[in-house]
Amino acid sequence: MIYVLREIMGQDVTALWHKDADLKGCDFIILPGGFSYGDYLRSGAIARFSPIMEKVIEFAGKGGYVMGVCNGFQILCEEGLLPGALLRNTDLKFVCKNVFIKAVNNTALITSEIPEGKVLKIPVAHGEGSFYADDETLQQLNADGQ
Repeated sequence: MIYVLREIMGQDVTALWHKDADLKGCDFIILPGGFSYGDYLRSGAIARFSPIMEKVIEFAGKGGYVMGVCNGFQILCEEGLLPGALLRNTDLKFVCKNVFIKAVNNTALITSEIPEGKVLKIPVAHGEGSFYADDETLQQLNADGQ
């Protein structure tokens, strides 16, 4: 994650450690993947108790940008910053393949440069990639363009 942000995207990057208690002036927080705590129990279930998460929650509560990738997304779900949960894949097998997704709007920061309707090829690799949310939550996510 740091390599891509720094070397490919030309961004200034400050690496934060899970035991940090300060965001060091960062204006966009990315929680990367990396098989937190061995991936034994709902990835992110333990990581959400890391000291840095208190500051991440505070930052997000003030409207700060926070993005979770892989286990980082699971940490955000476990913490309650994102609705729903990631469950074991339905066939209980690890999945590693390309999937195709379509941008249905370009109103979010992450989709702002993607033309509506454009199909993107995205590599995925996960054992817990089955997103679950109740019907009411899914309706709200759709209504909010999420």
